[in-house]
Amino acid sequence: MCGKFAAQASWAETTRIIESLTGVALGGDASIGNDHDVTYRVMNQLPVIVWDRNLRVRRIERMRWGFPHRDDPRRPDPIHARAETIDVKPTFRDAFHDGQRGIVLVKSFNEAADKGPQHVIMPGATPALGLAMLWRRFADLPMCVMVTVPANTLIATLPTDRMPAVLAPQDWAIWLGEEDASPERVKACLKTVEGERWTMTPEQRAAKPRRRPTVSDPGGLF
Repeated sequence: MCGKFAAQASWAETTRIIESLTGVALGGDASIGNDHDVTYRVMNQLPVIVWDRNLRVRRIERMRWGFPHRDDPRRPDPIHARAETIDVKPTFRDAFHDGQRGIVLVKSFNEAADKGPQHVIMPGATPALGLAMLWRRFADLPMCVMVTVPANTLIATLPTDRMPAVLAPQDWAIWLGEEDASPERVKACLKTVEGERWTMTPEQRAAKPRRRPTVSDPGGLF
């Protein structure tokens, strides 16, 4: 399953991509950070797009990836929510129906089978993908999980049976709660995307630097 993805660090670049995909402006400060990719992992603070009901504008809120484990809040569990049961499972039901739904904009995401190397999924000519997120507040701290759907033909070859729910640009307003819609229509936004131009390649890990022998570390000789 997906446990890592790459996104833009710059709000300015994020805003530009969102506007090009959906034609809707994003609120908030668009001047923070430089234009470069950042890799986000579980337990990181993610830039999640949400709908601000009071201001009637989309904005970005930082949220930890992963709900807290019931016995140890320092551990994330769960980090994913299945689209098939998101509206009925107690852990997610209230957040889904209350409109606590968000989007993370990614330039690539990683997938892996239970055993084996990570693979990087690239969306081809599409500048970015909007992944569906669900969020709740725990002790006033916002935390989120990634919504998943059955794997498409490409990702199923790993093999794995799940992938992130990729939202169509025309469904963003419905998923965020910007447009009124029935729970059934909101849930219908969560579907498997085949991604005909997507590519999948094994992740290239950086080589570890060669150790130099020292008096305190003679192992570098071998």
